[in-house]
Amino acid sequence: MTSTELTMPAAQFKARCLEVMTQVERTRRPVIITRRGRPVARLVPVETSSEPFLGALRAQIAVVGDIAASAELSEEWETEKEWRELCRENPAR
Repeated sequence: MTSTELTMPAAQFKARCLEVMTQVERTRRPVIITRRGRPVARLVPVETSSEPFLGALRAQIAVVGDIAASAELSEEWETEKEWRELCRENPAR
């Protein structure tokens, strides 16, 4: 436990749970919950990302080549055609 963490008995936490959660969110200070004087849990604030999700990979990825062109090989297309023909010839029962 560090000096910035508050300590609270479990019964008191149970009675004031929402208030304590609001306090932890506002002050960013963890609360240690104890049972019979022994620490059993720590309520900590959720770490928020400073970087927005959209655009987070900007400058991390480089586009090389034509991204709109098919990535599949022509042999794979032939296999796909053969598979479709087999499915037509032998429909599921």
